[in-house]
Amino acid sequence: MALTTRGGGGGGGDPAKAPPSASDPSLGFLTKRDTEVKLPRATRVKNKTPAPVQITAEQILREARERQEPEIRPPKQKITDTHELSEYRLRKRKEFEDVIRRVRWSVSAWVKYARWEEQQRDFARARSVYERALDVAHRDHTLWLKYAEFEMRNRFVNHARNVWDRAVSLLPRVDQLWYKYIHMEELLGAVANARQVFERWMAWRPDTAGWNSYIKFELRYGEVERARAIYERFVAEHPRPDTFIRYAKFEMKRGEVERARRVYERAADLLADDEDAEVLFVAFAEFEERCREVERARAIYKYALDRVPKGRAEELYRKFLAFEKQFGDREGIEDAIVGKRRFQYEDEVRKNPLNYDSWFDYIRLEESVGNKERIREVYERAIANVPPAEEKRYWQRYIYLWINYALYEELDAQDIERTREVYKECLKLIPHKKFTFAKMWLMAAQFEIRQRNLKAARQILGNAIGMAPKGKIFKKYIEFELYLGNFDRCRTLYEKYIEWSPANCYAWRKYAELEKNLSETDRARSIYELAIAQPALDTPEVLWKEYLQFEIDESEFDRTRELYERLLDRTKHLKVWISYAEFEASAGLGGEDSESEEKKNEAGYQEQQMERIQRCRAVFERAFDYFRTSAPELKEERAMLLEEWLNKEVSFGDLGDVSLVQKKAPRKVKRKRPIPTEDGSTIAYEEYIDYIFPDEVAQAPNLKILEAAYKWKKQKTGDDDE
Repeated sequence: MALTTRGGGGGGGDPAKAPPSASDPSLGFLTKRDTEVKLPRATRVKNKTPAPVQITAEQILREARERQEPEIRPPKQKITDTHELSEYRLRKRKEFEDVIRRVRWSVSAWVKYARWEEQQRDFARARSVYERALDVAHRDHTLWLKYAEFEMRNRFVNHARNVWDRAVSLLPRVDQLWYKYIHMEELLGAVANARQVFERWMAWRPDTAGWNSYIKFELRYGEVERARAIYERFVAEHPRPDTFIRYAKFEMKRGEVERARRVYERAADLLADDEDAEVLFVAFAEFEERCREVERARAIYKYALDRVPKGRAEELYRKFLAFEKQFGDREGIEDAIVGKRRFQYEDEVRKNPLNYDSWFDYIRLEESVGNKERIREVYERAIANVPPAEEKRYWQRYIYLWINYALYEELDAQDIERTREVYKECLKLIPHKKFTFAKMWLMAAQFEIRQRNLKAARQILGNAIGMAPKGKIFKKYIEFELYLGNFDRCRTLYEKYIEWSPANCYAWRKYAELEKNLSETDRARSIYELAIAQPALDTPEVLWKEYLQFEIDESEFDRTRELYERLLDRTKHLKVWISYAEFEASAGLGGEDSESEEKKNEAGYQEQQMERIQRCRAVFERAFDYFRTSAPELKEERAMLLEEWLNKEVSFGDLGDVSLVQKKAPRKVKRKRPIPTEDGSTIAYEEYIDYIFPDEVAQAPNLKILEAAYKWKKQKTGDDDE
């Protein structure tokens, strides 16, 4: 009652007629006058002369950096009881849910959420997150892989089988899902289940890799008859020479000569007119040679030479000649021919020992004969002729003698120790302080890898980097370590690569890509920052582009804007402005096709879209002001900018404002300018397109008078000519 009486006595009127300074219930204890934003009155500049002391943008930025306060970081929290743990979990789940609500289509956001739940040992929630993610992106096979690996990692075998079944049913053309599924069943020792999965896969008619994996699976468990049946289905599904050859080699390896011959005969009947039939006939004939069936092999060669077109029968004819030299009656004649050619080559290399082409021809002749001792003798004589000058152009042909020598010892002679000695002597001979051959280092290392001697391969590549570093060596060494999964070694190699060539954008990009693939976001960002801070780079535009795309992929839009601003401090190129505007128009926006019509009509969505449009327009306005004030001579770039702006406004639909751009559009004018000559005189003129912008017309009111004078002069010149 007291409150009512006081209100009635003090007010004396309707509360709707209260003065504007009265307290508003929605503002609490503040009045509307307290909450009004008072803008400063625009001051009118009277003296427009430049100040005696000019302040540059660099000084302003330096002072702002010096006065910048240190970043305030939240204190680290230590959880001591279950209540705090539940609060922490609730807060983290809310953060994850907010992220998912913003970027629902981002698979990485769902995976991070599920992994966090897995770390909390709440497997039911993690499984629920994965299921929700599959409702959004069930066509993404990586999401299925993460889901199944989660179930396998936590030993939920039946759940994992269920996930794999669903994955291969939805995405049967993704071979990785089948491989992983089969691998899991093999790890569990469920061979029958793995075979059943293979049969389901074969029903989808995969490529040759899938069939080969099925055959290898059966052979691992000693099921030869099953493997033979699969081969029969394989060659029926893929009737190609390589599949039949593989089948025949399988039978030959198990001593089934007749079965192998029948396979070759079936292939010859079926694929006689195939474009790769030459390979099949050569393999068939070599098979008969190994079986000591000389007449059969000769008949196959003759049949093939009759059927295969001459343009594709070069290898076949060469093999036939080699066969006849070995088994035919022309052996004595061929020996005489070879002896004559040997004499000619000996004469050529005696006259000019540094004619390496003659040595190559001589070696090729001896290799066709097949006498190992003679071949090695010619190789040793050839490599003894070292180029007299230590210049790379003289060594480029010579080094291939060593390469061919090493390949012969490894592949033909199959003498591993001798091959190793060839590589060692070659690397010792090259003057690495003046030049080197990355090919030799890499071939030596790859040879050791083929011999499964990884320590020796690493030693060779390490010596190469220490003695004569080259980009190709770094790339192959990193690729080798990456294949083995030694990521710390890869990091060390990338650091040495960058230390050797800090201007190489490829090294920086690949280093950052490695860290990004390892989900080391902070490392990748630091690498990009170090890269763009380099004083000189060979392709900086590619580096900046990848850095910007990296931040966009991480949904770090504020960082992306900061990067664009830093890039604009370095260059004001038209493409940078356009890229910046396109980013602002699509920042935080997924595929529009996936958005429902109801969601597009929501007020919140419209506000977000309008905010993007405003940001995009602001960038275009800044770019237009820059080209208008700071670079007025770049009229063509300004016109292209307006064209991009107009297209963007059209793409905005009802929210776009085309008239905003059209009133700034220029007018095209054809003009002539003199072509200067060497002596400074003008002989001819060339036409070019000029752009007249509306603001230039306002600044030059006499432009129409000048145009009229130009037309009058042109007309007068025409009258004089008549």
